[in-house]
Amino acid sequence: MSLTHDPRDAAFHGRRTDGSPVRRPLSPHLQVYRLGITGNLSILNRIAGCAWTGGILLLVWWLVAAAAGPSAFATVQWFLGSFLGLLILFGMTAAAWYHTLGGIRHLVWDAGYGFDLPTVYTSGYAVLIGTGVLTVLTWIVALIVW
Repeated sequence: MSLTHDPRDAAFHGRRTDGSPVRRPLSPHLQVYRLGITGNLSILNRIAGCAWTGGILLLVWWLVAAAAGPSAFATVQWFLGSFLGLLILFGMTAAAWYHTLGGIRHLVWDAGYGFDLPTVYTSGYAVLIGTGVLTVLTWIVALIVW
């Protein structure tokens, strides 16, 4: 019996049902997978959903501060008007548009359409381009009205 130098190595040694020793294979991690556009967009959709959840918490902070009084509301408004606040709001806008457009794409798939490979790529790129265009347009309109 040999001693292992790496404690993790012990987890990969085992025995078959007949008692003969066997070395179990290591499970690959993310770096070995080559995800296509659908896999990457799916992961990005989940990230956008989490970012949107964080944005909802920011909205709750803003509403609570508005109910708490002018001093608390001024603090939140100062933060949202700062460079970091505007950057967060811009990111929230992009996450909201991406999550919305990705959701529409999934609704089309749920209806049974758009599964052929060229359409999958086209709709994926349309979601990315649409997110960029709609985010910028939203901010142009917001800055004009503001």
